[in-house]
Amino acid sequence: MHRKHAKFNNSFLRYSTYVISLGGFLFGYDTGVINGALAFMSKPSQLDLTPALQGVVSSALVLGACIGALGCGSLADRFGRKKTLRWIAALFTISTIFCAVSMNFMFMAIFRFILGLAVGAASSLSPMYLAEISPEPVRTNNVNKNAIFIVMGQLTAFCVNAILGNIWGNWGPIWRVMIISASIPAIFLWFNSFHISGSPRWLLLQNKVRRARHLFSRLGFPREVSEKLANNAKNTEDTGNGLAWRSIWKKPSLIYLLFSGVIIALIQQISGVNTVMYYGTILLERIGMGQSGSLYANVLIGFVSVLASIFGTRLIAKYDHHRMLLIGLSGNILFLALLAFVMHLKSLDQAATSLLVLVFLALFLASHQGIVSPVTWLIMSEMFPTVVQARFMSIATATTWITNFVISLIFPLLISSVGVGMSFFIFALSNGVSVLLSIFVINKREMHIAYEKNDFLTQK
Repeated sequence: MHRKHAKFNNSFLRYSTYVISLGGFLFGYDTGVINGALAFMSKPSQLDLTPALQGVVSSALVLGACIGALGCGSLADRFGRKKTLRWIAALFTISTIFCAVSMNFMFMAIFRFILGLAVGAASSLSPMYLAEISPEPVRTNNVNKNAIFIVMGQLTAFCVNAILGNIWGNWGPIWRVMIISASIPAIFLWFNSFHISGSPRWLLLQNKVRRARHLFSRLGFPREVSEKLANNAKNTEDTGNGLAWRSIWKKPSLIYLLFSGVIIALIQQISGVNTVMYYGTILLERIGMGQSGSLYANVLIGFVSVLASIFGTRLIAKYDHHRMLLIGLSGNILFLALLAFVMHLKSLDQAATSLLVLVFLALFLASHQGIVSPVTWLIMSEMFPTVVQARFMSIATATTWITNFVISLIFPLLISSVGVGMSFFIFALSNGVSVLLSIFVINKREMHIAYEKNDFLTQK
């Protein structure tokens, strides 16, 4: 971290940031672990899943995440960010254990849905929570930690899957060990959630100005900033649990921000990235890499994604967010198109095809996980005024999961009908649509004006 920012990132803030980011880690782990576990649980001796049932098991978590994301905003506004995170950690732990002991398809689908409630809630809460507790000079870096933790969670899941799958792959229930391993970070999150910072901005919404001032001080906010925020909170009527929806619908600027947030969330998901996250092992097996090679290839891809996210988030912190989004989407188009091209070539042998597919998959994930994903989470975490932030963030996050649900549900059927190569070409086209949306719909200047107009904590 830059030296001039060090004074704003004290030990209490750093500890709180890393604990809250565990929500992102669990988000990544639980969406990544199914990648390797799905092939093992699909065996006839285990849950005997057909391609259609594989789609249901994968998408059940995503459907639950839609609902978890939508409900999280109201809970976070009513009970506070800290307490809501603690409940999320408990739900992660309990649902993970039940997934691991599921004896048939139906139980697995049900408990994956319940686990999805926690995943969706965490994906909505964590970036918003980090933005609220961080002073402006370190806000981007701290929110980006959540994005890095997401891909670190996926990489950890890939590593666990590869180790367990290659050492004990002949033991049928090994997928249960893969899944239950996710309970370890969930328990760690629950325990540490008792000792982190709450959100001082939420305290201001509750008219708890004295406690908010104290927390602002502990988190390293400059005194003049905390005093301004506290004084503005005293002089506004928009406190309690925020604006009523009937008041929101009367404000065109708020409706514009909500619509923009939904578009940004849509852009993040129609890239097709989660088809690789959920079905990577199956995809690689289809091109002839074999079970063992596919598991290790996922580890390599995950490692590239982590490096890309670390490097990409540093670039995002330095340069214009919207410009970085366009760069990342352009990279997605290029690498997905190259993937589709390679898979349609008949002149390459198996080794060359596998190598090129692995390289272009890694580059696609580097582009998305290093730029597109973190910059969209960052924009969403910062674009909504305080009085509506939790609810608008919930709606935007639910949009990502609804889109994710549709794509993950139909993807096994898509590759069965048109093939893997044509599927990637379709996603290249969807990224082209995202570029057009970014250029013609998302207006940075209008978003900033709308934010300043409606956020009582920044008004003079």
